[in-house]
Amino acid sequence: MRQIGLQLKTRIQNVNIIDNNIEVQKFIFHTMILIMAGLGLFYILILGNMVFNIVERKGLDKETLVLSNEVGNLELSYLSVSSSVDSVLSSSMGFKEARANFATRKSLGSLKLTNNEI
Repeated sequence: MRQIGLQLKTRIQNVNIIDNNIEVQKFIFHTMILIMAGLGLFYILILGNMVFNIVERKGLDKETLVLSNEVGNLELSYLSVSSSVDSVLSSSMGFKEARANFATRKSLGSLKLTNNEI
């Protein structure tokens, strides 16, 4: 095993790799630069989108606060008006007391059952 390791080590040292093809290196370099530029643009796009969403959310939070205050004011005015409504006011406005009519159902014992034709 040791002898195989020594042979492999000497063969690796004897191998001399020469790359005279500079065009391949330029192509790889330019490809890496383009990929980095694309990733940089993608990063800027995502970052800008996040900033835009944060600003939009803050604006919506302010609008929510304004609407919440308006709803509170409307609830307060509703409660003040609803406490003044009584039967005298409603009759002066032309409303009348409603009489409830409920639907009743006859019991099965009072119905005459006919022959079942099924």
